[in-house]
Amino acid sequence: MSVEYIYPEFEVIRNENRCICCRVCERQCANEVHRCDADNNLMLSDESKCVNCQRCVSLCPTHALKIIKSDCALRENANWQNDTIKEIYKQASSGGVLLSSMGNPKSFPVYWDKILINASQVTNPPIDPLREPMETKVFLGKKPDKIERDDNGNLKCELPPQLELSMPVMFSAMSYGSISYNAHASLARASKELGILYNTGEGGLHEDFYCYGENTIVQVASGRFGVHKDYLEAGAAVEIKMGQGAKPGIGGHLPGAKIVGDVSRTRMIPEGSDAISPAPHHDIYSIEDLRQLVFSLKEATEYKKPVIVKVAAVHNIAAIASGIARSGADIIAIDGFRGGTGAAPTRIRDNVGIPIELALASVDQRLRDEGIRNNVSLVVGGSIRSASDVIKAVALGADACYIATAALLALGCHLCRTCQSGKCNWGIATQNPDLVKRLNPDIGSQRLINLMTAWNHEIKELMGGMGINSIEALRGNRLMLRGVGLTGKELEILGISHAGE
Repeated sequence: MSVEYIYPEFEVIRNENRCICCRVCERQCANEVHRCDADNNLMLSDESKCVNCQRCVSLCPTHALKIIKSDCALRENANWQNDTIKEIYKQASSGGVLLSSMGNPKSFPVYWDKILINASQVTNPPIDPLREPMETKVFLGKKPDKIERDDNGNLKCELPPQLELSMPVMFSAMSYGSISYNAHASLARASKELGILYNTGEGGLHEDFYCYGENTIVQVASGRFGVHKDYLEAGAAVEIKMGQGAKPGIGGHLPGAKIVGDVSRTRMIPEGSDAISPAPHHDIYSIEDLRQLVFSLKEATEYKKPVIVKVAAVHNIAAIASGIARSGADIIAIDGFRGGTGAAPTRIRDNVGIPIELALASVDQRLRDEGIRNNVSLVVGGSIRSASDVIKAVALGADACYIATAALLALGCHLCRTCQSGKCNWGIATQNPDLVKRLNPDIGSQRLINLMTAWNHEIKELMGGMGINSIEALRGNRLMLRGVGLTGKELEILGISHAGE
């Protein structure tokens, strides 16, 4: 027995009175936790391989299974916690960098949960969204600072390229390769039906999805995977990825095991080769360099598409956003430190970056103070979990929100946080054909449509309760927010008053 042996984190509890040895759990588990002892007609479990994805629990026809967290733990120590010790054991054994997926699981403050929404009562009565019109449509892109008229007194209505959304939500960047073909198909179909957009991520655009171009944001990352003229022209907008919330200052890395078949062709790299995006764009070391790429992309797309610049939420994000707003970009996307990912160094994911709520408030205020807020639209992501989070984000200054983890949950993700293994039992974060087919894109797209339809109803109800009938009237309206359990400095950064004031 090795010195670092730790009892498995999860225990598989099987009710032998219910188990009929149908072997569904064995066939469905990509981690090979379950196996059948045919001689004794008995199902056995190797709990050391279990990641608690709940696939076996969900599909067991007799409900004979449940998975619980093991109560066998190392001696309690407030400083040296179980996870810390286990990670040291892993690195002492392997000499490798720890990798993790999805968002930051640490118990940092979630500011959305400490912000409350105001409601109208008498002097400013609420609005009934069932009987009165509520405008959730938003347009993303540069706006004029004032109304202008031509020599004949007619309004000048020409605007720079805009993205039109039926509601202030889009599906965030998840590359083909990190997620499956069927997952991408679900996102694309749902976006078209809903009248919103989804983002290709940095893996290029599969040829089958060019037909969804009007609902697609194509991304250009430092690795330039899958970037060519037709790709740039296919989307409704082009996004330059400078960073992401789960790993600020770190590039991308898709293991060679996932670079197979169509993924290889779409990314335009050989099968089996690791897809590594450098941390910096090697042609961008200043705002002036960024400006050159922004206008290169505008030139390549004949100035018909807005250009987005995506950055991670970091300590000097307000100054960074100020520079981006002057670079010619039309939209700034900011990703908070709770943002998900297919794989990131654990230490980076859990310790680098700042919450999106604080980043958004500081950026919106900085741009307003400098008189350039209308130069760009703001899109924020990094743990947008519900319609109320969207409302709070808009009131803090966002024009729209990116969601990714919430979308994956709608597709069936159980947040087992092993995306980097490529063994997603739900057919989402995998390229294994036998696993990919478990996600039916017809069902997946409908579940996404259902989720966004529900959120849109809730957004209208929340706005109606606030006495506001349009997203535009809510944007940056921090008077509608109040904080609870926050310090004076936190309230100052957020730009809101304490509850009761």
